[in-house]
Amino acid sequence: MNQINKIWQKIDPFSLRVRLTIGIAAFSTLGLGSLAIWTTWKMQQILINSHKYNIERIADRLPRDVQIYSAMMSPEQGLQKSVDSLINTNTFIWIKNPENKIIAKSNNWDELSDTAASELMSLTEMSVKPQVTKVKQRYFVLCGGSLPIKGNVLGNLFVVQDVTREQTMYLAMVQSLGIASSLVIIIISVAIAFYIQRSLKPLRQLSHMTEVISAADLPEAQLSIDKAPSEVKELAQTFNMLLSRLSQSWEQERQFVSNVSHELRTPLTIVHGYLQSVLRRQNNLTPTQLEALETAALEAEHTIRLLQDLLDLARADSGYLHFNIDPCVLNDLVIEVVGMAHKYSDRQIIIESTNQTIEVKADYNRLKQVLLNLIDNAVKYSEADTPVIVKLHQQGEEATIQVFDKGYGIPLQHQSRIFERFYRVDENRNRSTGGSGLGLSIVKTLVESMGGSVSVRSRLGEGSVFTISLPIS
Repeated sequence: MNQINKIWQKIDPFSLRVRLTIGIAAFSTLGLGSLAIWTTWKMQQILINSHKYNIERIADRLPRDVQIYSAMMSPEQGLQKSVDSLINTNTFIWIKNPENKIIAKSNNWDELSDTAASELMSLTEMSVKPQVTKVKQRYFVLCGGSLPIKGNVLGNLFVVQDVTREQTMYLAMVQSLGIASSLVIIIISVAIAFYIQRSLKPLRQLSHMTEVISAADLPEAQLSIDKAPSEVKELAQTFNMLLSRLSQSWEQERQFVSNVSHELRTPLTIVHGYLQSVLRRQNNLTPTQLEALETAALEAEHTIRLLQDLLDLARADSGYLHFNIDPCVLNDLVIEVVGMAHKYSDRQIIIESTNQTIEVKADYNRLKQVLLNLIDNAVKYSEADTPVIVKLHQQGEEATIQVFDKGYGIPLQHQSRIFERFYRVDENRNRSTGGSGLGLSIVKTLVESMGGSVSVRSRLGEGSVFTISLPIS
């Protein structure tokens, strides 16, 4: 039962497979149902309607025979003679006068049980049209009407034929036909479901192939499906053309960002240098001029950092970002980074690590850039009286660096997107705090380029934990 529930939960009621299966099964049901109804009607024609016609013919003929025999003998003898001449196997006739007394009947009633015979004879009227009725586990075709003789109604005529064998056969055939039709519909539905599943396999392959394509794969991404229908192959070719256009657009965008960042960084660096030079001679400046120049220098410095970040990302996307991967001791690196952070902030930064020396293969300067970025974020987005904690430890074949802060925290719905470029969670993460929305994206790019991974865990009002994992050397 649990297995069935799991399979049922995996079924998508809006999928093409389910829709096609239901549609074809519905048409199959309609077709087989119509065939079953026609077959049932035909069987009834063959098995039952001939008996109805027979007793209807007897009911029509008996009054004429009574008139003929009554002319040659007494009415009572003519009536009985007419009844005896019309009876055959399983056919029973009787006549009741207006006082509901039997005045004539066929002489084959011993073929029926006493209970069935008495119940039939107790009937006071019958339909003029033959009908099938069940009496004491047996089936009879009943037909009746008045018996007029020479303008006078002699009584009521009752004609009955036992069709138990035929009706039982008919009902058994109807039941068997219903069961067989249901089984055929189920088998057809299951076969159709498997066939459709197999037919849609190329589409699923196409879907799986497109799922794993990333921006880095665009230049070489090609979808190819063997033994697929022509329509699916055409769809794959269309996808390939789309991927080619996306690759060209992506490459043009990266080239544009790289060129713009490179071309703007040099003149802005010169401008920033001139501004710093002028600020060093601030004795000749008015307070207004000094404030304007300090603002311009700050903005120039911020823009240079932004352009450098964009240039690093563009180089990483193009595969041109250079790394010097060498063995480095994380303990020394963390101490150096925390010392550098103390120069720019008076925040308390605590290092928690074991006495064990942890060595990894990484780019020392890039890893230092990553840690400075994370510590800078922790300082910016937490209260001034709370410490920032840097933990260093080794788990199996991985070295882990964790940066803890007791800041505002990051909402759960944003945690999966904070490593995206230019993504900011809220108004607290804007340019007033020096953020450009690229810091965490660069952290992720640099760490993954060195064979590691970075993740975040955060709760609102409690702070955040950024974890860097690197393979040990």
